[in-house]
Amino acid sequence: MQNQNTQLYIVPTPIGNLEDITLRALRMLKEVDTILAEDTRKASILLNHYQIQKPLLSYHNFNEHQIKDKVIKRMLAGEVFALVSDAGTPAISDPGFLLVRFCLESGLEVECLPGATAFVPALVKSGLPTDKFVFEGFLPHKKGKQTRLQVLANEERTIVLYESPYRLLKTLEQLIEYCGADRKCSISRELSKIYEETFNGTLQEAFAYFSQKGVKGEFVLVLAGKDL
Repeated sequence: MQNQNTQLYIVPTPIGNLEDITLRALRMLKEVDTILAEDTRKASILLNHYQIQKPLLSYHNFNEHQIKDKVIKRMLAGEVFALVSDAGTPAISDPGFLLVRFCLESGLEVECLPGATAFVPALVKSGLPTDKFVFEGFLPHKKGKQTRLQVLANEERTIVLYESPYRLLKTLEQLIEYCGADRKCSISRELSKIYEETFNGTLQEAFAYFSQKGVKGEFVLVLAGKDL
């Protein structure tokens, strides 16, 4: 049953395998009035799979400023929304942060359900220390990237990064430059999907491996912290 005071539910969705969704998440998607989706076409695949029929409204990085007032107004009038991203937990390197802030500033209740997030399984299976780590998400594409790499090179905690297939090799080259070729890393791709793969080794070994194999899928890069 919904919390009667909640107007927005943050609902994690599977990062690959459609079975990786909680019973509670499915129930909330059935009970809310409207579902805000980063990509309505991708959300429809999940909803159709579980035979959920709810109105969908597009909500993503490029329109959130334009539609947030309309969405907040509907919530203040009593409508209950769920927010989903393409995969995983909304607002973790995905749209959602601003909507949560707007809701709280408007006195609206927000509830976040537990669920799938890509960096957690990648970190756990990396074999690198998990007691202390820093999540960096996606590095800047151009401006500020070198400055950020300089900071991370001296970070003592395990570092977790997201990277696209188009920038993985370039990022590995830069990490080798700033952190050294022998820094340990673990790179996971296509987590929970049929072609799931994890590579463990040094940055230099990872660069050689993916240069030869090719780069496909979305990646989570787990980097060992700097040794004292």
